[in-house]
Formats: sequence, structure tokens, C-alpha cells
Amino acid sequence: MSLRVRDTEVRELMDDPDCDARRLAATFRRFGIVNRLVSGWGGVYRTQLRPYLASLARPARILDIGSGGGDLVVRLAALARRDGFDAEWTGADPDPRAHAAASAHRAPGVTFRCTDAATLVAAGERFDVVVSNHVLHHLDAEELSAFAADALALSRGAVLLADIARGRLAYALYAVGIMPLAPGTFLRTDGLRSIRRSYRRDELAAALGAPWRVEEPGPFRLLAIGAGHA
Repeated sequence: MSLRVRDTEVRELMDDPDCDARRLAATFRRFGIVNRLVSGWGGVYRTQLRPYLASLARPARILDIGSGGGDLVVRLAALARRDGFDAEWTGADPDPRAHAAASAHRAPGVTFRCTDAATLVAAGERFDVVVSNHVLHHLDAEELSAFAADALALSRGAVLLADIARGRLAYALYAVGIMPLAPGTFLRTDGLRSIRRSYRRDELAAALGAPWRVEEPGPFRLLAIGAGHA
């Protein structure tokens, strides 16, 4: 199998509305561990989000769009709370199964909504920061353009869209490294499919275009950075 080009045809098992509910629930529960290990958000928080929150010098509203099982927004909220920031955190995902999993979290200052970015834009919602994790590779070209535009429209400030960087080493390491966490979940199959669907840095930069810039904040990671215009 070649990873030289994106595989836009492969689909993740958990995206099937009729997928096994128990395996899906187990997948959502273990996302917290997986994201801590591979998503690189600890570094993004230190280098991007924490300095921006400090610059505001006031309470902030932060939105995670496509929040899945909710582990990322809960983790970021805990980091910000530890650093003394006053912030309101919202995780939004249109999939009711993801919303149900996320709503099981009980974290100070964090709420979850079963909705998508376009609906929030239409409702006039505005946030100081918009983030997302592992959403971009799911989208076709038209969906990516709309998602990126909605993220900019929802933010008064920073927009940070993180995803996987496609590559042979990432694929090989994930295939082996995920094995202890994979039983009873979709983690291995869907993770490998995600890598196949993901971008390389130059591809994502070209797909997003101006005003975005794309960085590599860590191994096998991409971060699209934009400035909102809400």
C-alpha cells in the first residue's frame, strides 16, 4: 500500500451509524489515552494557547469543534484551570453518539453541545479561540473549505486546527504501538485509515490556502493556524 497520495476513498468504521455500539463506546473512552500519547496538544497548549489566553487578561470562551468523546476539551480546560485562567469551554459535535460519550465527562467550566460549526455560525455564536483535533482528514475539499471558513467566522482570535501528518513511519509505529489499547475498539483499524486519509504539510497548506499557515508542532503532527474575524 502506498502512502504517497491521500486515500480519500477509505472510510473509518466508527463513522458508520450502524457500527457496533460497544466497540464505539470503548473507542471513545480510550481516546483520552491515545490523544495524550500522540496528539501533541500539550505542546500546542504551551506554545500557542496559553500565551494567547494570558494576553487576553479577561475571561475567555473556547470552542472545540468536532469534539468527539470530549477528552481534548476536558484536558485543555484542566491545563488552563491549573494556570489560573478563567475560561468557558464548549465541545461541539453533530454526532449524537459522540455527544453522549462526551456528556459523560463532568469537568468544571466545560459544556457539550450536539451541533456543528455551521449551525453555531448561523446562531451568531462567537468565541475567543476555536480548536479542533483530527477532523480535517475526514473532510472532502468542499467540506474542508466550509469547515475552515466556519472556524474563522466563530473566533475573535486564535484558530488552531490539528491533525495527523501522513507518512510511512507514522503508519508503521501506530500499527504496532496501538496494539495494547486496541482490543474491543476501532482504534487500530480506524487509526490506520485516518493516517491514509491525512495530509502532508504542503498538501494541507495548499488545500486551505490563505490566510492559513501550517506548522509541524511535533512528530507526525500538523497544525493549521489562523486568525479569526468574528
